[in-house]
Parts: sequence; C-alpha cells; structure tokens
Amino acid sequence: MYRVKQRFGGSLTLRDYDGRVAEAMAMVRALNKTTKLGMPESVRIA
Repeated sequence: MYRVKQRFGGSLTLRDYDGRVAEAMAMVRALNKTTKLGMPESVRIA
C-alpha cells in the first residue's frame, strides 16, 4: 500500500464505493505492470 500511495497519491477521487474499488484495482494493475517490466528474466542453466 505504501508504494501505491507514493506512486499515485494518497487518496481516491471517485465518490461511490464501486468506483473507488475500480480505481484502486486500476492503480494496483498499473503498479504490477511497471514492477514486472523492471524484473529480470531468469533462465535456468543446467
């Protein structure tokens, strides 16, 4: 939650509950995509 707040701000802008849930999920998806882009691909060497 700390990383989401640092990246996207500390508050949600929509007023209704369903909108807030959707907004939070969109933030989490965006954060997961940016995190995945920075992760190295590991290859097994055997």
